[in-house]
Amino acid sequence: MSVNAGYFEQLFASSDDPWQFRTRWYERRKRDLIMACLPRQHYETVFEPACANGELSAALAPRCEKLLCQDGDPTAVRLARERLVDAPQVQVEQGWLPADWPDGTFDLIVLGEIGYYLSAADWCQVIARARDCLTPAGAVLACHWLAPIDGCALDGRQVHALLEQHLPLPCVLRHEEAQFVLELWSRESLTFDLQETCR
Repeated sequence: MSVNAGYFEQLFASSDDPWQFRTRWYERRKRDLIMACLPRQHYETVFEPACANGELSAALAPRCEKLLCQDGDPTAVRLARERLVDAPQVQVEQGWLPADWPDGTFDLIVLGEIGYYLSAADWCQVIARARDCLTPAGAVLACHWLAPIDGCALDGRQVHALLEQHLPLPCVLRHEEAQFVLELWSRESLTFDLQETCR
């Protein structure tokens, strides 16, 4: 980590929603964009590290058979478990990346607002783990704030440049605004099931 565990402990000590995921229009809109960018209506297995208090997790849960959420901060883990108590397909674990990368394979890995909290070397390890545990039709979605963050080794552009450099998959979708970038790398082409969509 380029920031220590105390950084997140301090954030969650002062608020159960330190980034205002529940209340800020920016965060709600970005979450809606992330969900709209997922080409498949349903996924078998999804991994979401750095789940924080579980707001994006709650949107992902109905779209998958199994969702594994992870966060390093114990308060975040407790809050996410409370948020997702009615979603039996969701498991929330405590762990820090890259050391605590889970076993198994995933159809979708969601890397949201996490890369700049890691050193470049650790982020490259995360990218390698993501690459190695994708299913044959798997995808990686990443979304990051673009402005520099105090105390972080990388900014959002650097985070996504390293993904582009080290993730040997085609980038099938890219959305950039003044404040954030959202990209999807996939082992299958970006297609939507029009019959399913039009029902």
